Amino acid sequence: MPRATSGRFSRAHQPSVKSAAASSSTKNHSANEGTSTGVRNPIFNTERFGQHILKNPQIAQTIVDKANLRPTDKVLEVGPGTGNLTVKILEKAKNVTAVEMDPRMAAELTKRVQGKPEQRKLDIIIGDFVKADLPYFDVCISNTPYQISSPLVFRLLSHRPIFRVAILMFQREFAMRLVAQPGTELWSRLSANVQLYSKVDLVMHVGKNNFRPAPQVESSVVRLVPLDPPPPIKFEEFDGLGRIIFSRRNKMVHATFMAKGVIEMLEQNWRTWCSTQNKMIDDSINMKAKVEEVLSSSGYSEQRAAKMTLDDLLKLLSAFHDEGIHFA
Repeated sequence: MPRATSGRFSRAHQPSVKSAAASSSTKNHSANEGTSTGVRNPIFNTERFGQHILKNPQIAQTIVDKANLRPTDKVLEVGPGTGNLTVKILEKAKNVTAVEMDPRMAAELTKRVQGKPEQRKLDIIIGDFVKADLPYFDVCISNTPYQISSPLVFRLLSHRPIFRVAILMFQREFAMRLVAQPGTELWSRLSANVQLYSKVDLVMHVGKNNFRPAPQVESSVVRLVPLDPPPPIKFEEFDGLGRIIFSRRNKMVHATFMAKGVIEMLEQNWRTWCSTQNKMIDDSINMKAKVEEVLSSSGYSEQRAAKMTLDDLLKLLSAFHDEGIHFA
């Protein structure tokens, strides 16, 4: 392993040799896209890790520019690869912490800045972003390993203290689900969960030919700005409601709640809530009727999840809570 760029160069959660093949699928533009049809990367056999390196310097510069970096900013970069984005971030930021799964990529990035002023500004963590201990950061920039797209988003949104902005590249379909609006084909539980806690918008599309080797899917870049302060909504509750109604997003909400197992789960949750609140449990409770009454009185019984806005979802959640019915 080459000399570290700083004292914080570490092997966070380094996988074993046996698990390397399994963990390699979490690299950039990963193997769930299918085998790449592009030429093999001339520096590394990146197909082993399912990685596709951003090669277009103009795209890299645009991503960095969209972050509106300040000279005092500390930046977290996820999946730096060989550093095509990193070197441009280092030009504008005070410090960059890069989290890289592949030790070979980390070694290449180390060599790229060695002996230069930027060397003092770069810290590298080798390991899995999902498990790594993250430092304080103002901005996150990521050419995201596709298989950790969802965990990355929610880890960022739960990070404290709250960061200012994230500029993130994802597989296009995932990115479009993040920015989808109610009533559109891609509006989903993911869309609602992310938009409850952040403002997210599309920055640009990035064609597959901007990577080496070219992946089989297109990419898109989004800007994610967490709400500060975040809404006082327990995520597990909101997500629990979404998990039910978006399971059949084009069905009426009443039919979705009448699906097998839902009423039983809600009754169990209600009994647990009563116990924690020291309320007497009525064994004759008719949970089905109770749920139907909430849906009817709130006006959402005949609604479809595909068309429900964030406000609709929050009002429905509040109506259930008023009756002691919880989702987590």
